Amino acid sequence: MKSLQQTVLKPMPSLPHRASLGLSLLVGLGGMLGCTRLQSPPTEIVSPPAEQASLRISVLPTHSETEQMRMIAPLDAHLEKVLGQPVDFLISESYQDTVAMLVDGRANAAYTGAASYLEMEELGLEVTPIVASIDQFSSRPWYRAGIVVRADSTIETLADLKGKRVAFVNPSSTSGYLMPRAALQRLNIDPQRDFSDVMFGDTYVDTEALLAAGRVDAIATNIPAYVKRQHLGTLTPDNSRIIWQSSPVPNSPLVVKADLPPDMIENLKEAFLTMPAGLEGIIGAQAAGYTLVTASDYDPIRTIRKQLGIEIDSVTEVSE
Repeated sequence: MKSLQQTVLKPMPSLPHRASLGLSLLVGLGGMLGCTRLQSPPTEIVSPPAEQASLRISVLPTHSETEQMRMIAPLDAHLEKVLGQPVDFLISESYQDTVAMLVDGRANAAYTGAASYLEMEELGLEVTPIVASIDQFSSRPWYRAGIVVRADSTIETLADLKGKRVAFVNPSSTSGYLMPRAALQRLNIDPQRDFSDVMFGDTYVDTEALLAAGRVDAIATNIPAYVKRQHLGTLTPDNSRIIWQSSPVPNSPLVVKADLPPDMIENLKEAFLTMPAGLEGIIGAQAAGYTLVTASDYDPIRTIRKQLGIEIDSVTEVSE
């Protein structure tokens, strides 16, 4: 497990089935610089011309390196076949490193959370979201964030979290921090003031491990990913339960930098839209394909960040 940063929270650093996601998505909501290159499995591809731009996609760290490489490999092979050129997936060291890779040029595309995408915009990066996955369970390009406790816990509601130990994923995580924080704010619950301890697990897997080990009383998580991982036996329906779920959240987008050739961007969209059924999503949630997205699909997240006074001082140093 990665080392945990134990700290006290403080304020920190808009999908189509196109007609449906801009909808009432959230109505009522009132390490740096290290990476791992995924070695793609052998596949027959057409060697690109020497002048063709390379495609380097940074990816949030959500699992162990070995497991995440396994999940990405089939997708990597599909993209290389459709695009006719190599594709490098770079597994970042942290949420902030995913952003830093686009800033310093190590990557020219990123599969990242909605909050991290908006941080990129705030840093002045010219990036555009192009596609997002469709959740297998809802058949929609969105998911829900949640709070999970142990099955035998006396915690039943968000209000019961007062005085408890709570773990979030990362300050730049949409479901693992931003959405729960917004819900807590509506109840006038301040983690710094009202929780006895706050931890960050950095990945969903490591955050879940904190609850399984009894080190915290509740965790913030991504519901589809939590449900999918239950077969691994760490947190199961027998030893854990969900006490709160958010309104729908737009799925993590694939964003591309403005300097990518327009034809490559269009080909990349086509490659994702023709993804074979059954492939895992880039960060592990089960996907039922991909759909086109635009910047306006993430407007609800922009609104929440403003309401919370989120700052991006945790990543501004990489812009220099």
